[in-house]
Amino acid sequence: MAINEIFPNPTVKQVIFQIRFPCLFSIESLIGTYQTRIMERFPKSELLLSRHFLLGPVPDSGQRKEVSEEQDIGAIKKIWKFTTESGVILNVQVDSLDISSTVHKTYKNPRGKERFRDIIEFVLHHFFDVTQIPKVNRIGLRYIDECPVKSKRNVIFRNYYNTTLPLERFPLTDALEMAFTARAKRGKYFLTFREALSETSGKSNLILDFDGYAENMKASDCLAVTDSLHDLISQEYEASIKQPVYRYMRKKGKSE
Repeated sequence: MAINEIFPNPTVKQVIFQIRFPCLFSIESLIGTYQTRIMERFPKSELLLSRHFLLGPVPDSGQRKEVSEEQDIGAIKKIWKFTTESGVILNVQVDSLDISSTVHKTYKNPRGKERFRDIIEFVLHHFFDVTQIPKVNRIGLRYIDECPVKSKRNVIFRNYYNTTLPLERFPLTDALEMAFTARAKRGKYFLTFREALSETSGKSNLILDFDGYAENMKASDCLAVTDSLHDLISQEYEASIKQPVYRYMRKKGKSE
């Protein structure tokens, strides 16, 4: 069951939603209409230009015709960036749309004033209405959590986390950096899980990174699929932490 509590001090530092779709050649002519649809919530806008560089030998003139636009040296990629007053960022490209937030504390809790699901629903409703895209290649939801490391003693660390790190072989007292990555299939969905411990300026940090995604879905199913991905990520998060982390998140301060 997904966590139904809103924490004053959550460990989540960033949540990202993304859809990828076949290259939409009409996006440049439609972006103005889309902008007016979302301007109430995303009043700030700018056009970013990203230059793609091809690493490797430069093709000669005889090979040039076979090089795609994506591979073309110096090719310019446009990114239409929209931002809310609170700092939530929406990026639209010819083949993708993503939303990034560092301010949301809940996905869909009815007691929450700002829910990440509401932003996703608003953005997708107007995007699909304007573009008429029938399907998407990929739907992704990613949560990045920065979790407290109260002690570098293995026994205390394990009181906080059901860790995947090999602490018996590499004790925390000696470790400067450790990481574990797993990619798994869960029913018709996929999950990439990363757990990483690092030390900066004498302070240890534990990062829990949950990246859930689905492939080849109808546009009309995007929100329902995202709900399922959120439930999957929430279950994995609950499987990773123990009661001291819940107590940490319930406190309004950063210390316990």
